This record gives sequence, structure tokens and C-alpha cells, in this order.
Amino acid sequence: MKEQSRYYITTPIYYVNAEPHLGHGYTTVVADCIRRYRSLKGDETFFLTGTDEHGDKIVKAAANAGLKSPKEYADKISANFRALLPILGCEPDRFIRTTDPDHVETVRRVLDIVYKNGDIEFKEYEGLYCYGCERFYMERELVDGKCPDHGIEPVYLKEKNYFFKMSKYQDWLIDHIKKNPDFITPERYRNEVLSFLREPLEDLCISRPKERLTWGIELPFDDGFVTYVWFDALINYLTGLGYPDGENFKRFWPNCHHVIAKDILKPHAIYWPTMLRALGLTPYKGLHVHGYWKIKETKMSKSLGNVVNPETLVSVFGKDPVRYCMLREMSFGLDASFSVDAFFTRINADLANDLGNLASRVLTMVEKYLDGVVPACNEIEGPEAELKAKILEASAKWDEHMNAFETHRAYGVLWEALNLANKVIVKREPWALQKDPEKRPTLYSVLYTLLETLRISSILVYPAMPDTSKRLLMALGCSPEDELSFDRAKTFGLLKEGTKIQKIPGLFPRLNKDEVEKALNLAMNKGEEEKKVEDKTEKTPKADEVGLIEIGDFQKVDLRVAEIKAVEDIPKADRLYKLTVLAPEERIIVAGIKEHFSKEDLLGKKVLICANLKPVKLRGVKSQGMMLVAKGSHGLRLITVEGDVEPGAKVS
Repeated sequence: MKEQSRYYITTPIYYVNAEPHLGHGYTTVVADCIRRYRSLKGDETFFLTGTDEHGDKIVKAAANAGLKSPKEYADKISANFRALLPILGCEPDRFIRTTDPDHVETVRRVLDIVYKNGDIEFKEYEGLYCYGCERFYMERELVDGKCPDHGIEPVYLKEKNYFFKMSKYQDWLIDHIKKNPDFITPERYRNEVLSFLREPLEDLCISRPKERLTWGIELPFDDGFVTYVWFDALINYLTGLGYPDGENFKRFWPNCHHVIAKDILKPHAIYWPTMLRALGLTPYKGLHVHGYWKIKETKMSKSLGNVVNPETLVSVFGKDPVRYCMLREMSFGLDASFSVDAFFTRINADLANDLGNLASRVLTMVEKYLDGVVPACNEIEGPEAELKAKILEASAKWDEHMNAFETHRAYGVLWEALNLANKVIVKREPWALQKDPEKRPTLYSVLYTLLETLRISSILVYPAMPDTSKRLLMALGCSPEDELSFDRAKTFGLLKEGTKIQKIPGLFPRLNKDEVEKALNLAMNKGEEEKKVEDKTEKTPKADEVGLIEIGDFQKVDLRVAEIKAVEDIPKADRLYKLTVLAPEERIIVAGIKEHFSKEDLLGKKVLICANLKPVKLRGVKSQGMMLVAKGSHGLRLITVEGDVEPGAKVS
């Protein structure tokens, strides 16, 4: 007998500086979906999720909430993340917290090993520190001199700290990524990491002095410091399996897969593998990176207050429909826009019309024409033969896409088969066939093929909609416990003649658009109203909020891709070029960059411009915008756009 494979899948542990939102829900649903898929394939699985609870931001959040301690605040928010799991139908094997005693012990153990191996050193460091991110930045990582995530200038900080010698493992990491193309997926993120690694890595500051932060795990070799929150958090993936001696660690670590959003790519793709290398452990098997959920082209963010509460979505749409919409609406790896219309339309079209209507029609016809009993499987030909081939093809393609975390494509191919099944009913007209005794064999063939299509589809929808899957299988007279195996989904003809089926109420009632919009808009506006109340109670802005702008201010700036078609000198202007650009209309931009770039450097390049500045005359030339460049310690650098992006494309 073939030995059972094992599969370990994790979400990031979610930072408890604010309540959970749709982005957290999506990551968790993806991990749960893949875990259920691997179970269908016969793997033994372990699914880990949890919360990250240390660091300066938690101290501030607790103070802002008027709570006595960071632990009290962390307990409250962590409980909300845990409570969301059953609401979304997610079933992890462990919910871990970085305040758990076994995790604290594991972090100290790891630090001690790495320190004794000589990979941690104490030194003075000076650099640019972002309090929002709780980490140091290199100048090349900043955007216009500001933190890329928070949009504020980091402060110059000089202090003594402990550093992990991450740079020591740079060559090994580059080699490992190149030799293992599936180590980071989708490929765009693998390329992003390799691009970053072209520059020398700096060592990683892994401590914070207690004089400015005490809420953290104390270093085992110096009680004057606590552990940097990322070094602490990443180790949860080991703690969750009982590192170093736990049986689960020995069994599951060799096939470890992490699911994350793209904003935490660097810690997972660079910090974490090098930490594992320093420990003498094999790296994880796969890092699977998804994009952002956006509202009106703006990233959904706790700090912006534009979040969607997953619990509210489930209360309006239902658990399985919300899971399905998440997995279909986002192409894994790319950003997706959340809208009421998209969820509403997909639920009514895909679930109510396609799957729900198909199940209702088929079960009703079997009950009405065949006394609710599965017919014999006669010779299959014509439209039903096409349907048989289609559902088996869909099963194979579904498997390929699910293995690649492409849930949107996996369910796309399945729905093609469901659409064909509905067309077979229209074409074959079972209600007419049942009237002619000589056509009963054809009726049996048509209805059996439709029942088998439903049986196979029920198995394939299980990772996305587990409750719906089981409900439909039971209606078909099947035991979910026996039927939920991918081997049974790739084989046609397993539904036994004589099996008693049962009619069920509609799987997915049609939604009323006005009611859905009203309920969701109320929920989405609630966060904004709460934020207004909070703003009124704050007499003065916090230090780390000085200089911040509202999202509406940023949205006023029209940033576009522009292609430079011509570069000309301007008489008596040593620093200025006259640029003719397409964005997509032709316009003139005067740029003071002549001392830094030759005409050849610029001609044909796709650059970024601000397209809605008021026109201004410079040396007699009317300039209709501003070209953006990066200003660093080594002078100006062009900000260019790679790939097939048309002039005039919006930048957001």
C-alpha cells in the first residue's frame, strides 16, 4: 500500500494591531481550501494559523484602546481572529499565538542556537527607522524618501543592537531560488526577490533595547533586549509543529507551504530562509503569494479604515458563497477589487443559476420520472457523451490548477462543465423523452450522466464549499465520508444503479440586490463612523501621524505611464530638457534632469508622470506635467515601467 503523503500549510500569523478584515479572511480561506484539496488527494495535512502579538504597535494600540496592558489588548483581538475561523468554515489544526509559552521557549531556543553558532553579533548601527513597520530601511527601499507602506519619512536612529548575519547566506539563497523554480510562486514574486538580491544584503537587526520597548520576548543571552517582532513571528511555523523534537515536526516540516500576501514577501522570502539555513534546517517547500483586495483601486488597509468585515459578508451572503466568491474573484497573485456587484452577480449567476438550478432540475426529474432512483447506465452517446468527456476533462484540469494555487482557474473549468450540463437538459428535453416508452433508455442515459456530473462536481467543490458539497452528495445518496476522494472524482460511472436520491430545497436562493447593497453599505460605513468618533477624542496628532494625508488627497494625483518620444535641448537652459511624451495623448514636459541623463538614456523609455499639475512656462516652454525620478545618495535614477504597459496607463 502506498505510504500516505504529508502536507503542511500555513497562513501568516496576523498582527493584532486591529480587527480582522477581508484580506485576512481570504488568506485563511485559500489555505483552508488547499488543505481540503490535499486531503482529497489522500495527503495527511496540518494547517496552522494564528496571531502575532508583540511589538511597539501593539503597545500603542493597547494604549489607544484604554487597556491596562498589551497582553489584555492582544487577548481581545486574537480572540476575534479565532472566532472568525468557524464563520468562514476554516478548520486549522492549531491556532498559535506568539504569547503562547511554548512559542516563547522556541524563540529563545532558536536565538540561543544561532547565537552560539556565531551568526548573531552585537554592534552599533545607524540608519533610517520606520516606527510603523518596526524596522530599519535602506535608502533604496524608500519611495521618495518615505516608507513604502506608511508614506512617512523614517527617522534617523543610532543605537546598539544584536544583528543576525543574514548577508552570510545571500549567495546560498540566490542559488536555492534559481534551482527551485517553485520555491516562490507566482513567478513574478520570485523575480522580484531575485531582483532585490542583486544588491548586497545587510545584516538583520533582531533586537530592540528595553529602554524603548519591553513588550517582546527577552533575548536568552542579554536581558537588556527583546526580540525583533519579525524574527519572533516567523519562528511560529516551527513552534506549531513542536520543533525540534515533536513528532509533527519530523513528519510535516519536509513539505511545508506558506500562503502570504505580497506586502510581507521580503520577510518570508529573505529573512525566513536564511534563518532556517542558520539553524541547519531545510527551507520550506513553497511560498505562495497573493495580491491585495482593493476598494475603489485602493488597498484594503486597517490604517486607512476602508476594510470589509468578513463576518458581515457571511451574514448577508452565506458562508459557502463568500468562500466561493473569494476564490473566484481574485486571480491568485494579482490584486482584486471588492464590490457588492461582483459578489452579487457571481452568486446569482454561478451558484443560484448554474449549480443550484442544475441540481434542482436533475433531482426533481429523477424523482418525477424515475421514482427517485438512480437509473442504469446505458450506452452514453450524443450530447451526454460530450458532457461525460467534459466533466472528466474538467476534473483533470481542476487538479492541475489547484496544485498551482490557481483556484480561480480551477473553478472556472468546472463551471464550463456545469454550463454544458444545463445545455444538455435543454437539448435532450427529458420531459419529452419520458413520454415515449421507446426512448426510456435514452432518458436513463441522459439522467445518469447528469447525476454523475453532479456527483463529480460535488467532490470538486468541496475545498471551496464544504457544506454545499456534503449536502449535495447526501442528496445523491452518497456518503460524504466515502465519496470525498479525488480518485472518485476522476472516475465516471461510480453512482450505483438503484441508489435512492432525495430532493432538497434550493442550494442557493437568488439574492435581492437592494437588500444586499443596503446591508453591506451599512457595515462598510460603520468603520468610517467609528473612526470619526475616535478622531474627535484625539486632541493632538500622534508623533508617527504628523505629515500624513488622507487617501482622498492621494487620489487627486493623476499618475500615469508615459513614453518619451523626443528629447530636445532648450536654448540657454543648462539643466532642462524638453520632453515630448505620450500619456496617451501627446504632451510636452520640461524636466530639470539634463545633468543626470543623456538623451539616449531617455528616448523610448516608459516613465511615470504626474499628469494633472497646472501647466507652467519654463524658459518659454509650456510644461504640462512632471516626470518622476528617484533621488538617492548616488544622484537621480529613472523610475521606469517594464513589460507591455500602454502609455497613459494609470498608476495606483
